Amino acid sequence: MTIDSDDELTALKRVGTAVRETLATMRGLLQPGVTPLELDAAGRDCLRAFGARPAPELAYGFPGATCISVNDCVAHGVPDKRPLRQGDLVNIDVSAEIDGYWADSGASFSVGPPSKEIRKLCRTTRRALDRAIQAVRAGRPINAIGQAVEKEARRGGYRVIPELAGHGVGRAIHEPPTVSNTYNPKDRQLLHEGLVITIEPFLTKGSGRIYQADDGWTLKTVDGALAAQFEHSMVVTKGGPVILT
Repeated sequence: MTIDSDDELTALKRVGTAVRETLATMRGLLQPGVTPLELDAAGRDCLRAFGARPAPELAYGFPGATCISVNDCVAHGVPDKRPLRQGDLVNIDVSAEIDGYWADSGASFSVGPPSKEIRKLCRTTRRALDRAIQAVRAGRPINAIGQAVEKEARRGGYRVIPELAGHGVGRAIHEPPTVSNTYNPKDRQLLHEGLVITIEPFLTKGSGRIYQADDGWTLKTVDGALAAQFEHSMVVTKGGPVILT
């Protein structure tokens, strides 16, 4: 969507706060022995406290309030009863709706102290998000986002997972435009004032190829490599983005 009033911005900030606080609550519960299903239940309760509805269920009939992806599961992980273990890499993706406005965020964390490998992967992926956010200005090409993500990934020795990308958001959980994490010089789209988007780089040390698991939802790396994701929803302005989540 493209916002054109302060009321719309206020509504987006409200749902963005619900998503941000829910993600923080779930992260605080992350420890060995807890199950993704328990984390998901806590996330559902937190969203409910804000008057928010879980976007995955609402939009797609997903079997969970949030997506929780562990180790080689890249995205859309279905919350289950398998206890998390020390050293697991967990991605938590929270998206929600309040009064017809939607926001989306995600982050990757280690269960317990991170290994050197996980620390570097998460640090690089978060830095790729930060660099991409710095590229967001009204009037700039949208492919500057993918260019920034790719540059940071290469610097860290990682690959972008090209099938996964950011997107428009605001009046639905997924809207145009696609916000690619790779640079396409033929993409002439420009970012414009008030556009609401997500940026969400997905990085891996492996080949970058993924497949859908038998549950019909979870996306996994074909080579079993770890993958990390970080995501924010934001509003494009001439002076830089307004981060909603």
